[in-house]
Amino acid sequence: MSKYYNKITVTGDGIRHDSRKEANRWEELKLLQRAGKIKNLQRQVKFELTPKLADFRASYYIADFVYEDLASGKTVVEDCKGMRTDVYMLKKKMMFWRYGIRILET
Repeated sequence: MSKYYNKITVTGDGIRHDSRKEANRWEELKLLQRAGKIKNLQRQVKFELTPKLADFRASYYIADFVYEDLASGKTVVEDCKGMRTDVYMLKKKMMFWRYGIRILET
């Protein structure tokens, strides 16, 4: 069992997701894309938060989903959250500071 009680789930298209919630959201987003509400749906998109410095590794935030909302014309960075850890909250702030992106939590 995982630390946060999430269950690894594989969707019908063979994609492995870290939780049932994430898998269900993936299926919803695919339907929205087919209906023409969103486009350019991507999974597990990596954003660099800090570069490699001296002997410190670079740090990253990996978004569950990124897509373009056709109604607003805006790019949406989305994360399926069950538990908001301290590390996640810090990365959320860094995403806004570095890129001006507010993460949509579902």
